[in-house]
Amino acid sequence: MMNLKKFSLIPFALLAIYGCQSSSQKDKAEINDSNTPLHLMKPEYPVMYGETTLDSIRADIERVYAYLDRVTPMALEQKADHTTVTDLAKIDTNTLFKKGDFRLISYEWGVTYGAMLRASEVIGDPRYAAYTTDRLEFIGRVLPHFQKLESSHQGYRSPVHSVVQPHALDDAGAMCAAMIKAQYGRTPHTDMKPSISNYIDYILTKEFRLKDGTLARNRPQANTLWLDDLYMSLPALAQMARFTGDNRYLDEAMKQFWLFADKMFVPEKGLYMHGWVEGMEPHPAFHWARANGWALLTKVELLNVLPEGHPARGKLLAQFKKHVAGIVALQHGTGFWHQLLDRNDSYLETSATAIYAYCIARGINAGWLDIKAYGPMVLQAWNAVHSKINSQGQVEGTCVGTGMGFDPAFYYYRPVNKFAAHGYGPVILAGAEIYELIKNNTYVINDSSLQF
Repeated sequence: MMNLKKFSLIPFALLAIYGCQSSSQKDKAEINDSNTPLHLMKPEYPVMYGETTLDSIRADIERVYAYLDRVTPMALEQKADHTTVTDLAKIDTNTLFKKGDFRLISYEWGVTYGAMLRASEVIGDPRYAAYTTDRLEFIGRVLPHFQKLESSHQGYRSPVHSVVQPHALDDAGAMCAAMIKAQYGRTPHTDMKPSISNYIDYILTKEFRLKDGTLARNRPQANTLWLDDLYMSLPALAQMARFTGDNRYLDEAMKQFWLFADKMFVPEKGLYMHGWVEGMEPHPAFHWARANGWALLTKVELLNVLPEGHPARGKLLAQFKKHVAGIVALQHGTGFWHQLLDRNDSYLETSATAIYAYCIARGINAGWLDIKAYGPMVLQAWNAVHSKINSQGQVEGTCVGTGMGFDPAFYYYRPVNKFAAHGYGPVILAGAEIYELIKNNTYVINDSSLQF
């Protein structure tokens, strides 16, 4: 519902023209410049404009939470007959997680777990935090049993295999960061520290690197950087520094950030390339929206942890602002961003729009960005995201998982799907941060324009 306190009243004369004249009078008196303040006519916005309220945001978050809580069960079952396994001592090689709409262990769900914690902190609803802590505790309880089976059955891959033996940054970083965040302010019943340490060890010692030390992959080409990997590694290192007080983790995170940025940031555009391949010239310069989101989100995660007086903070904050400026310049009139940021004929995509909404709102709330400059556009970004949350709480319009491409068609025609897990964490994050923004700041409609 519209918050009437935040809107200027439409002049009575205009209401009379539209609502009080008879049909014959309207026929005789055509609306024109001399009898109507045309600048006050309501535009036909395809996405709502200037109607965001705390109640509407909370309702959106609640709807998404209710859906996810329902379709991500914490239960075990037998593969053959789907009978429920409640006695953990009876876990065997045929035991699986009960199927839901999404996996409980993935980098996408690492983002979602962190988002639920942030939503709980901002809105004050403990159920959202419990969504995360309950599931992480469940994973922790079953982990030793599956780990024992993996040790005794050669070649067996359990439902928690990516926790026991991570084989990519996708396995490690986001889940690790969520586990660490879940430790703060509480004493978990299940000790997550062994899993956290295992993830960190993978990032620091086992992931493939270039000769200069940059975390890298050997797919789809040898010696390849994926922009996504900034988020799949560095927030975990930053959180580990905060958790342990050991700044060596933070130093490595900052080193890695600039190893990536120096190769992949395009200063004249204020955007990052999605991929970089050693020995290739030119590099595949596709500015994929969600990858730029992972990079922006990584900067936010680092700035959240870096102390105010840290010598690396100023340079990182300047890079954050340059990236925001590059992204903001390409926002579509509806509030969304395109799948390929600088190609206006590529489709409008939800998950990247949500990530940008969160990051820019976080920048405002933290005092890094000017609310007058960025408040209106980030509120419209949320309105765009809001339009993609359906009545069941599902997030529509999200690009499915996407590797690194070497031609435009690859990105233009990636499918979108409401079961693409990448959309849910960013939407919850965006809702929570926009909630915080308008809780602490007042916006008005001034001459039909939304302003803070």
